[in-house]
Amino acid sequence: MTTVARLYGIDLDAPGRQIGALHLTHSDNRHDNGVVPVPVAVLSGAPGPTALLVAGTHGDEYEGQVVLHRLLRETDPERLTGRLIVLPALNLPAVRTASRVSPLDGANLNRSYPGNDRGGPTDQVAHALAGELLPHADLAMDLHSGGSTSHYLPSAFVYEGPDPEAWQAKLRLTERMGLPWTMAVPARFEPGSLSTAADDAGVAMISTELGGGGEVNPAFVSDAVHGLRRVLAGAGILPAEPDTPPAPPTRWIDLHPDSAVYTPVRGLFEPIARLGQEVEEGDLIGRVHPVEELARPSVPVLAHRAGIVAVVRRPPLVDLGDALYHLAADRPGTAVPDAR
Repeated sequence: MTTVARLYGIDLDAPGRQIGALHLTHSDNRHDNGVVPVPVAVLSGAPGPTALLVAGTHGDEYEGQVVLHRLLRETDPERLTGRLIVLPALNLPAVRTASRVSPLDGANLNRSYPGNDRGGPTDQVAHALAGELLPHADLAMDLHSGGSTSHYLPSAFVYEGPDPEAWQAKLRLTERMGLPWTMAVPARFEPGSLSTAADDAGVAMISTELGGGGEVNPAFVSDAVHGLRRVLAGAGILPAEPDTPPAPPTRWIDLHPDSAVYTPVRGLFEPIARLGQEVEEGDLIGRVHPVEELARPSVPVLAHRAGIVAVVRRPPLVDLGDALYHLAADRPGTAVPDAR
């Protein structure tokens, strides 16, 4: 029997479908003498690889949560050669309140790895993932989207490196996922992210950005369900489904540290450039209208570099420091290994 310190109701070595929870301890006016139970499902079939699949890292990102709920309800564990460890609401307090960060401690889970077993609830989740569940995984996926503040191109999201062998494994995952776009960022792009924790653990992992805007886009969900099934089939965990289409080609783009276009003033943001649009340096891509100063003209937002509009801010009311766009660069010639 394989146990995890905070995992209740589940034996990772048992076959079939099991439903349990990660128990988080937290003492406040609501939770004293109780726990916060983060739901976990484990589906196990014949011996084989393990995939760790999570969504709800940020509670206002819904598409990935829907994808994993569908996977759980549509997958018969008897057909698996291996094991799925699935947490569709990883940051349960944030999911319950539709917020990016946990309302219990104000922490951003995707900046909290490797976590601390004796820390606050967010640190406890990060520790359970990085210290207790990742060591059991052969591959991992963390399904994100733009949440309530952004719209993203429907993309796989992958950290470069950390070494040539790991990079090739990630390339296979992205090609099997087959989303329209793949965003690449530098290694250790966010040191406290689950992607960095997976790199440290030697586990091949990619993330996604599946739209956003606080909505659920049916087309993006369908593409991600098909892509996830191809990933699991490619790993030998799930048999290939006849109704799963082959992976279409993905367009690779790079997000650089200087990709953000920040608002020049506070006010009301009027976007002009659209997601996926190619712009040139100096192009007019938006305007910001001062709210209180009606005699003042609107302020143009210009592209500071050529690129592809990869992210667009959603809430129109903006303040200094807010990013209105992220402009990505094409990444031609990415060598992809055999992804079958």
